[in-house]
Amino acid sequence: MSAGSTAAHGPATGGYKDRLRRLAHGVLDPVVAGLARIGVRPNHMTTLGFGLSGCAGLAFAVGRFRLAALITCATGVCDILDGQLARRTGGETRFGAFLDSTLDRLSEAALLLGIAGYYAIQLVLMTTDPERVLRNLQHGLEPITYGVIALLAMLAMAGSFMVSYTRARAEGLGLGCKVGWFERPERIVLIILMGFLGLGPAIPAGLLILVTFSFATAFQRLVHVWKLTRDAGSGSGSTEA
Repeated sequence: MSAGSTAAHGPATGGYKDRLRRLAHGVLDPVVAGLARIGVRPNHMTTLGFGLSGCAGLAFAVGRFRLAALITCATGVCDILDGQLARRTGGETRFGAFLDSTLDRLSEAALLLGIAGYYAIQLVLMTTDPERVLRNLQHGLEPITYGVIALLAMLAMAGSFMVSYTRARAEGLGLGCKVGWFERPERIVLIILMGFLGLGPAIPAGLLILVTFSFATAFQRLVHVWKLTRDAGSGSGSTEA
């Protein structure tokens, strides 16, 4: 995580997050000490986590949902380790914080693109295999269902980007924006649960939750920034294209 992965993720907004973080750090402290001794740096763990996320996305795309969930768990461990390594080794850098935040966004995108890809691939396969269509219809699955689920995954990705962007943009304007119900840890845990539950109603239900709460969190942050700025008078920086 470097420079501060803590800056990227911010302090926990609730007591349960603090307790879980302390527990995870306590369990992983010996691992962090060993990694530091052999010269592993925070950015190494950040990059490894990103690579594992790509593998998890590929596993989702080929229908190995439980394997994808296991790999995603490993990416979460990397996410914790890079921050602990940064603090232990004094390796916190501004570039490290930027790299961590950037790869976090790409990692989450890889997972959701993998899920969308699986359903898009199934839809394409049905165009060349009428028997597959008939089998799916017997289970109440019309072809359009696969397109809708793929679209939900893409909307979930857009929502996750909006959650991150609203906070980053607010902080770029010098405003605190550590609010919202549904931040990255909650989204990743939900994706892991979806993977372990496998095919069936869990995937579309989980995606619907992701879409709803991600956009709700982005809206919370929009309202929060509006409240901070409504009496401030002018000033924003430049608008963006």
